[in-house]
Amino acid sequence: MWMSMLQGIGTGGALIVAIGAQNAFVLDRGLRREHAWHVAWVCALCDAVLIGLGVLGLGALIARSELAMQLACYGGAAFLLWQAWLAVQRMWQPDGLRAEASGGRPGRGQVIVATLAVTLLNPQVYLDTLVMLGSIGSLQQDPLGFYVGATLASFCWFFALVGAARYLAPRLASPRAWRIIDGAIALIMVMVAVQLLRMELG
Repeated sequence: MWMSMLQGIGTGGALIVAIGAQNAFVLDRGLRREHAWHVAWVCALCDAVLIGLGVLGLGALIARSELAMQLACYGGAAFLLWQAWLAVQRMWQPDGLRAEASGGRPGRGQVIVATLAVTLLNPQVYLDTLVMLGSIGSLQQDPLGFYVGATLASFCWFFALVGAARYLAPRLASPRAWRIIDGAIALIMVMVAVQLLRMELG
């Protein structure tokens, strides 16, 4: 069990830590102090459910469906390119993303709904959790151990990200810092989208 758990922690951590729309959203909520711990809970619980479904075999079924994989790849690429475009737009309006940005504080329900949207409307999440982690986990000698490890990695990452936001907030308060962050996010999302398209087009 321990070897499968360690592999789950390593594989899950490698996929979950990768910069993307979800991680950027979590960091942003943490910097703004907008129900950040609720955001971490929602993201981690969604991962736990999706990884579990993948380990139980749903990921393998999706992977065997050519249509499902095409929809996931093209949909994921389109979503990532859209997020990249939004990040580029934010580069020219960095004040809107500052940690101490003014404006009304959104309610807990609003933030949770937004978190669910960023998580569940992102096809890359399904590729990472249902297909990749699920398929790898289902092949383990101890799938439950792998599931526990991957889920633990998810919980640790999201809560660590929120915790780190308090430390990072003073260092990310300038428009220049947000331009750099959004530029990096846009570049990474474009690169991932291109990889998805290349994987599908061969």
